[in-house]
Amino acid sequence: MTEQASALRVDKWLWYARFFKTRGLSAKLVSSGKLRVNSGPVAKPSYQVKPGDVLTFPQEKDIRVIRIDALGERRGPATEAATLYTDLSPPEKKQTDFPENPKFEGKGRPTKKDRRQIDPFGRTRLD
Repeated sequence: MTEQASALRVDKWLWYARFFKTRGLSAKLVSSGKLRVNSGPVAKPSYQVKPGDVLTFPQEKDIRVIRIDALGERRGPATEAATLYTDLSPPEKKQTDFPENPKFEGKGRPTKKDRRQIDPFGRTRLD
């Protein structure tokens, strides 16, 4: 185990590099045919990858393009996993669904007095 192998299973490498939480999830992505290695589709999780290969695959809403720099020997911390690859994906601008939080307008929850005056049928009491 002291010398590093020259190739590694693609599902195992994706798991080592922390792109997926479990090896099963990475194998599922590869089996679905959504992974490309050096622009060619791959459908078997046992496909062997080596340093220099370029992987293209969807992750959440993004398409990731990754060049393998090293194979790794274990699933280590995130800082160690980041040394296994170079991200070639173009940086995406973060888009939020909402432009910004609404401002406080001074309204808010009605007081007990206000609630007493509001009739359940939508009428206002005038006491």
